[in-house]
Amino acid sequence: MSAPSASGNPAPRVAVVVFPGSNCDEDAAIAARTILDADVKMVRYDERALGDPDLVILPGGFSYGDYLRSGAMARFSPVMESVAAFAAKGGAVLGICNGFQILCEAGLLPGAMLRNAGLRFVCKDVWLRVESKRTPFTLAINRGDVLRMPIAHGDGNWTADPSVFAEMKTRDQIVFRYVSPDGTQGGAANPNGSLDDVAGICNVEGNVVGLMPHPERAADPLLGGTDGARLFKSFATTRLAMQER
Repeated sequence: MSAPSASGNPAPRVAVVVFPGSNCDEDAAIAARTILDADVKMVRYDERALGDPDLVILPGGFSYGDYLRSGAMARFSPVMESVAAFAAKGGAVLGICNGFQILCEAGLLPGAMLRNAGLRFVCKDVWLRVESKRTPFTLAINRGDVLRMPIAHGDGNWTADPSVFAEMKTRDQIVFRYVSPDGTQGGAANPNGSLDDVAGICNVEGNVVGLMPHPERAADPLLGGTDGARLFKSFATTRLAMQER
């Protein structure tokens, strides 16, 4: 049983997975503690016990240096067997940037990552439109809302086989798209050339979500924005609603 949070509700347990080369793990932990009032456990890549979490976060960074291919080596880390088992039971998993790449490499999310169009590392703020409310991280956000978050990646050009992508659209698995500040899709709004401006997706069940933008870096006014905090608050709202059933 978790200790009560400041709100009086049981504090959520959050596992943040740390791979060799992760560099956003502490940012994710701070966001979870600050926004969710969570009991956070940092879990090494070579551990197998996640600690009975309510949420698992695969943070951004450059796991294993991304020397082979982004996420390609991390997917074989012992901890990923536990992450896959947790996801299979319906547990909430959030992959951010390199975490998104790892989830694709592990087969927990469809598609694959290519080098950015233009072959340049991109680091800047982008706007993304919420396309789906069927995940715990967007259930409390309006479909069509435009959020501003930073990106920092060289391999964020998500793609998928045409038949796979058609099936994903049918199943409402496109969670975020890159757009202009007014919510218009297309053109220069897409920073990396990803298929149909996709910025984030989910699995068929909706409990595993990956996105290239960094919500944990837009979770405090001191960071220049708070739109990323809305994903964490949505998770908190969803979790509370499930506990009250």
